[in-house]
Amino acid sequence: MLEIQLSTELTELIPHFKMGVIEYQNIIVEDSPQMLKGRLQLFQESIYFDLEDHNLTEIPGIQEWRAIFKKTGKDPNRYRHSAEALFRRVKKQNYLPSIQSATDLNNFFSLKYQVPIGVYDMDFIEGPIEIRIGGENEEYIGLNGRSNSLNRLIISADHKGPFGSPFVDSERTAVTKNTKNALQLIYLRPSTSLEEAKKLTESLMTMFTQISGGESKCYLLGSE
Repeated sequence: MLEIQLSTELTELIPHFKMGVIEYQNIIVEDSPQMLKGRLQLFQESIYFDLEDHNLTEIPGIQEWRAIFKKTGKDPNRYRHSAEALFRRVKKQNYLPSIQSATDLNNFFSLKYQVPIGVYDMDFIEGPIEIRIGGENEEYIGLNGRSNSLNRLIISADHKGPFGSPFVDSERTAVTKNTKNALQLIYLRPSTSLEEAKKLTESLMTMFTQISGGESKCYLLGSE
């Protein structure tokens, strides 16, 4: 099991900060089955109609994560957390295409629970992981193809440095069809009860292994 810890700075700033952690072994990442593609498409259409009369920032999960970014010192209007970025695409009817099973599941659950979720190739992670606030000179090439400043963002870092964030994840640990072992981090809403957080994490793990096979285990990081 990977050693993962939350920094004191983070837990003092956001006292109820919590994360769902899932580790997968021997998975097969491939094109998504039709069932998942269909559910992702239908769900986006349903969200699009729900959003017609609502402001995105009224959505509870989006609101709560915008407040977290503000608290760590990051402007949520300039740096939108990944769940908000997905909702903004859906609102414009710029629906997410199917990529592969791991990414599609990530996007589906991120929209469903209104929270950022990261999935990482565990074979490219070295040593213990710390979830902390990024420093002034920290950056990485993100999945958006750009160099991203991580200053004052919540980040996941290993021996090699930062690799993940609820803003955008790095290219270094990206999951591909060659991935066999993966780590999934669910950036839960601090207001979520431990019971709900556990149910949500287990629900994602179950659907992931139904589609990708392999073995898995999950637990929660953080407190009530």
